[in-house]
Amino acid sequence: MEQYISIEKAHYVDEYKIYLKFNDGKENTLDFKNFILTSQHPEIKKYQDKNLFKNFNLEYGEIEWNDYDLAFPIYDLYEGKV
Repeated sequence: MEQYISIEKAHYVDEYKIYLKFNDGKENTLDFKNFILTSQHPEIKKYQDKNLFKNFNLEYGEIEWNDYDLAFPIYDLYEGKV
């Protein structure tokens, strides 16, 4: 049986980096900078404001911003991909 992967802990590191710890013990520090700064989509561009970017939540084992205004697939984050 495959284990359900979820995020147990997340904290802002610096710039656009977030540390994630998963329920199986794996840890990643992901850099979202390139994704955020190169996006042309206005709903993503607004997260260039670091105060908005830092204001994420953990919901149901996933990281999300502003009630899923911005979210990433859990498996991609687990693999270190943004």
